[in-house]
Amino acid sequence: MASPSEQLPDGWEAQWDPTHQRPLFIETATGHTQWEPPTGPAGMMSQPAMESPPPGAGPAHHTKRRQYASGQTQAYYGSTEEPSMLQPMSQPPPQAGMEPQLFTPGLAASNQQFATQQQGQAPSQYYDQNPASYAQPDPNALANQFGQMGLGGQKPFSLQTANLLTSPPDPRDLSLPPPEIRLPPNATVTPSQFANADSSYQRSTVNAFPNTSSLLSKSKLPLALIITPYRTVSENEPPVPLVTDTVIARCRRCRTYINPFVQFIEGGNRWRCCMCNLSNEVPQMFDWDQARNQPGDRWSRPELSHGVVEYVAPTEYMVRPPQPAVYVFLIDVSHSAIQSGMVATATRTILENLDRIPDEDDRTKVAIICFDVSLYFFSLSPGETDPTMLVVSDVDDVFLPKPNDLLLNLAEARAGGGLESLLTRINDMFKDNSIIGSALGPALQAGFKLMVPIGGKMIALSSSLPSLGVGALKNREDPKILGTTKESGLLQAASPFYKTFAIECSRAQVSVDMFLFSTAYQDVASLSCLPHYTSGQTYYYPAFNAARAEDALKFAHEFGEVMAMPIMLEAIMRVRASRGLRMSSFHGNFFVRSTDLLAMPTVATNQGYAIEIQIEETLTSPFVVLQTAILHTTCYGERRIRVVTSAYPVTSNLSEVFASADQVGLAVLLANKAVERSLSHKLEDARDAVSNKLVEILQTYKGSMTAAGAGASAQLAIGENLKMLPVLVLGLLKNVGIRQSAQIPPDIRAYSQALLTSLPAQLLIPYIYPSFYSLHNMPPEAGTVGAEGVIMPPPLPLTSERLERHGLFLIEDGQTIFLWVGRDAVPQLVMDVFNLPSYEVLRGGKTTLPLLENSFNQRINAIVQKTREMRRGAYYPHLYVVKEDGEPPLRLWALSALVQDRADVLPSYQQFISTLKEKVNGNGGY
Repeated sequence: MASPSEQLPDGWEAQWDPTHQRPLFIETATGHTQWEPPTGPAGMMSQPAMESPPPGAGPAHHTKRRQYASGQTQAYYGSTEEPSMLQPMSQPPPQAGMEPQLFTPGLAASNQQFATQQQGQAPSQYYDQNPASYAQPDPNALANQFGQMGLGGQKPFSLQTANLLTSPPDPRDLSLPPPEIRLPPNATVTPSQFANADSSYQRSTVNAFPNTSSLLSKSKLPLALIITPYRTVSENEPPVPLVTDTVIARCRRCRTYINPFVQFIEGGNRWRCCMCNLSNEVPQMFDWDQARNQPGDRWSRPELSHGVVEYVAPTEYMVRPPQPAVYVFLIDVSHSAIQSGMVATATRTILENLDRIPDEDDRTKVAIICFDVSLYFFSLSPGETDPTMLVVSDVDDVFLPKPNDLLLNLAEARAGGGLESLLTRINDMFKDNSIIGSALGPALQAGFKLMVPIGGKMIALSSSLPSLGVGALKNREDPKILGTTKESGLLQAASPFYKTFAIECSRAQVSVDMFLFSTAYQDVASLSCLPHYTSGQTYYYPAFNAARAEDALKFAHEFGEVMAMPIMLEAIMRVRASRGLRMSSFHGNFFVRSTDLLAMPTVATNQGYAIEIQIEETLTSPFVVLQTAILHTTCYGERRIRVVTSAYPVTSNLSEVFASADQVGLAVLLANKAVERSLSHKLEDARDAVSNKLVEILQTYKGSMTAAGAGASAQLAIGENLKMLPVLVLGLLKNVGIRQSAQIPPDIRAYSQALLTSLPAQLLIPYIYPSFYSLHNMPPEAGTVGAEGVIMPPPLPLTSERLERHGLFLIEDGQTIFLWVGRDAVPQLVMDVFNLPSYEVLRGGKTTLPLLENSFNQRINAIVQKTREMRRGAYYPHLYVVKEDGEPPLRLWALSALVQDRADVLPSYQQFISTLKEKVNGNGGY
């Protein structure tokens, strides 16, 4: 065989690239490099020259359009040849670490960067119908290229089947990434591993979309998008790229934002929308570097290489100038609130966190309104240091006693010391208050009147059932109806005020967070309506008593985190999808303003949303794209758009749909749908709907994916990627939110339902399938600091079979931590952990672990601390010590987290699986 150089045109030479283990072709005159052998005259594929702007010219003078050679644009998305319909493409896909087929001088740096990022990516393996608009690489050129590298063709997609009867749940499976999204080759314009949004921002219940609604219906798998658009970013994670030049390219027809899945055509002058295929002009300034005032590198723009990106929005995206962040605190000062220590803890926490409230531009405004059966306003004029208290006792006709000086500029109020003075005095002002009663509704109205011109966040702290004025509620807790068909009525709002007022708040860009502290019934179901429709959050502290340090610490931590949270104001969210897909129903804390526009007065970090998708017409493209866009104002007064884009291959193969199903996404959706059904129907209906959906999925899998077909089978088959779905469903059925029981107080159940519909997947999964660790015999590295922080012990299946009488175990669900101590625990273990001489003197209950001078204690403290910090969100779980022979209620509560055990009328995992098998085989029922 002739050497590569002997086959080259004049002016070219070949060198072996040891880094990528393949030939590199170099044009000797220009230094231009490429991976493919040149097939024409020297220089034919070099980048066209660009005119530099005249000295001093600004962006406004940049009128010269950057022209890209056809070969250069095609290098990123292939040629225009299309494989025959439904046939596997003849050429193999690009492999991990592979640069584009063509290098040009202007692209070398960005290409090298993308190639480095892509190390470790698996090849695409989905082949499906391709419309004429979808461009593919030249088969012959790629065949030659891969022939030199010794790469064969692609392997067919394989579906691995597991038998649930012989494959017990392995909690480690829940930490695995979702099934790989295997897009067709060259689906993106840049070979970036970040082109698809990370699953922590956006994930689908299936990672290969059925091409028809009938195929989706046949699979019985629900199709939905699970979104957490604003999740916190840890120090070791890359931040969301920010586009600051206000150049925003959007499709003229469907308004999709330009993203890694579009195509550039006509020499790079136009781009084809990946949603509707419309050809759009590339904005004039898209290829201009405004910071350096010179032509820029298109391929280095974040929106072409990242699935999650944020834009600084130009003025046309503003209905009004960006408003300042506003925080209005409504503090219950009735007798119960004072006696529990809530008021003292709340005012001290506000005082300690004033520096953490976002206020970089000194525009943030705050107000404090106290209430019992009257309303108490505090006025602070500029320059004053002593606030004036104004009392409004007419709660039937709420008015603001002083239009100005009630909403304080945070920086100015702190400069004079007036705000700090007020916060230190509020508890003393009301310390002898003997008034019992709550005018929460009128207090909310007063806060709304203060905020309505601007919008912002209202944080209400309430210690008792609202008893007078608008929104007054009655105690409707009735033990006789718990566990009956009437129980779902207790989970619905008792007064229409809370929904209608919430919608008013939404229109005025006001969100409400509720902090609830009552020792008695408080009607969490009604009060949580306010956060639900205004994109806020509910926090609940039953039987709060600040005299217990643990109670005060938990509330102070969570309240402080809420205040410090960077909030997104005046937000609207819309999800766009490829032609043939439609968003059909929405779950989460927001108000649906129109058919698909979600209104969010503020977007709190780490809130999750679930959006169901319908397939309205046959999908003919090889992949579909879904894009979530949230237009908002930062708390620093900047209008921005966060865009989250995901692409998924389309398939006509049922086995590929099953193989791509995401068990975590499915569990999140089922939790949201179960709560919705329990409110619209009955709790029993919600449980039945979840169970029946699981049976349908198993029946379809058995009938279509196994040899048993419709006949009886000795096994219960499911895909390896769905092995944990049954135990997640069992955990959901046993969750306090929908569990069958006559012992669950309505407030506890309603709060659990609020969590089930607002937690992101990272928090929701442990909430329905807790983590369980053995501590007394954990590996020596557990509890020590590794490369990624504290090393956690290996998780155990949630069954009491793993409990040992001499052992120490930790069970946690993100909201509560249980430290289970076996009755035969040796004195040395009790001494090392609790600093007590023996098990007998150890007391169970809410506690704080001592920090002792021994490694075992320090490792356990590190694990508890890591448990509190490892998940996103404001929550600070209580720690309970549970003795094996301790108080029965506490023991039962801890054991209820072991969802694979039988409990009361609820089946064990083995019983559940056996019942599923009978149901799937068509005999037996629930």
